[in-house]
Amino acid sequence: MALLEERLKQQAHALGFELVGIAPATEADGFDRLRDWLARGFAGTMDYLDRHGEARRHPASILPEVRSIIMVGMNYRPADTEEKRTGQGRISCYARGRDYHEVLRERLRRLLDWLRQERPDCRGRGVVDTAPLLERDFARRAGLGWFGKNTMLINKRLGSYFFLGALLTNLELACDAPHTASHCGSCTACLEACPTQAFVAPGVLDARRCISYLTIEHRGNVPEDLRRNLGDWLFGCDVCQEVCPWNRKAPPGTEPALQGRPELMQLDLIEVLSMSEETFRQRFRGTALLRTKRTGLLRNAALVLGNRGDAAALPALRRAVEDPEPVVREAARWAIDRIEGRQSHSTAS
Repeated sequence: MALLEERLKQQAHALGFELVGIAPATEADGFDRLRDWLARGFAGTMDYLDRHGEARRHPASILPEVRSIIMVGMNYRPADTEEKRTGQGRISCYARGRDYHEVLRERLRRLLDWLRQERPDCRGRGVVDTAPLLERDFARRAGLGWFGKNTMLINKRLGSYFFLGALLTNLELACDAPHTASHCGSCTACLEACPTQAFVAPGVLDARRCISYLTIEHRGNVPEDLRRNLGDWLFGCDVCQEVCPWNRKAPPGTEPALQGRPELMQLDLIEVLSMSEETFRQRFRGTALLRTKRTGLLRNAALVLGNRGDAAALPALRRAVEDPEPVVREAARWAIDRIEGRQSHSTAS
């Protein structure tokens, strides 16, 4: 009979994980780097990263008896990466299907059930993105890839369009060799392409300037000096992945739940700006877009409309000036000023 580790990986592949590797559950390699990054203020308003910072030192904070971590990756690359250039408001391709947290958690539960059948003494916990685990560190340690200059984990075969999940277990499993080399070479495409110049150095991201952070995580007003750089990004940003050479020949994902929904391929920004709380929740139930909450998405829609400069949006923006949320009202006023300013300039010339 094949070794448990081999059968475990076969089962993971059968569940839809293209990547799987095993890492030892010791202190995270990048913990000190994380503390330095937080101390420099690069996390912006993501205070939870600091509040739970110490918990990220060792995976035992999640599962006290942990001995091994099974790291998995699921490909979400769209069949046509250019497709996300269409529409009025761009959505990062990772958010166009079902919420990946739900998809990966369900598969990790099934993988844990299988492991418990094989080893009744197994105890474990599957986590996706929300637990205090430095997932990229353990993915690199499990041999899944290297850290790109854009801070993404990159795999030679899949590029960077994949989600990470982790299954922590008390079992002592044979571990894979860590990925020790970097294959970015002298390439700086991702650093140069960033619309807001959010990379202060290769591998160092100032989240406060990152479009994904500004449109998803940040709850307040977007700094005025960065608004024009948002372009037409309504939710997230894919620029640093789009230009990465390792993504050019990466295969598209095959998991149906992660494929883009037609209704998320093109979002009418004026319609978004008119959404009530109930409409927002119904429209985006089960997707990652709920992360922004209604306030964040309407704020983003107003800013994108301002960048587009279409006078047809003015009636909707003027209605948004009466929105209950101050952040939405402020963004709508900015967009109106920008559109009307363009009109005045056009008339004067």
